[in-house]
Amino acid sequence: MNKVKFVTSQWQREMPELDLLPMKVIAHLGKATRLITRDYLDPFFKSHGLQLGEFDVLATLRRSGAPYELAPTQLFEALLISSGGMTNRLDRLEKAGLIARAPNPEDRRGTLVVLTEEGLALMNHLVPLHVANEARSLDCLSQEEQEMLESLLGKLLDGLE
Repeated sequence: MNKVKFVTSQWQREMPELDLLPMKVIAHLGKATRLITRDYLDPFFKSHGLQLGEFDVLATLRRSGAPYELAPTQLFEALLISSGGMTNRLDRLEKAGLIARAPNPEDRRGTLVVLTEEGLALMNHLVPLHVANEARSLDCLSQEEQEMLESLLGKLLDGLE
C-alpha cells in the first residue's frame, strides 16, 4: 500500500465522517512532484553539471528569445524566487561561463543577464533531452491520460491563481 493510501486509510478509520478526497489529491500532487524531482530531474541536471534552479535561469533566458537577455528583476519575478537566491544562481552560472552580466543601456545603474554562446549551445542541446526525460517520468500514463491530467492541473492552477 502506498504511503498516501496508508495515511488516508488511518484518517478514514479515525474520522470516518471526513471526505478525504482533497487530502488524497494534495498528497498525491506533492508526492508525485517530489518523486519526479528526485528520480528524474535532479539526476538529469546533475549529470550535466547543473542544479534544477540553474537550469531554470538558463531556460528562462533561452525562451525569452534573441538576444537572450533579461534584467535580474525580470528573472527572479519569472522564477518566483528572492533576489538573494537569484544572485547565488547567477554567480554560479557566470563562473561557469554560461551567462554574463552586461550594462543595461536603458538603465545606467542596472545590468542585464545575458546567455553566453556557451550557455545558448548548452540549452539548445539540453532542452530536447530534458523534455524526453520528463516524458519518461510520465510513461505510466497514456497520451490521453497525460492530456487529461494537464488540462485538470491547468484548471486547478487557474482557480488557485
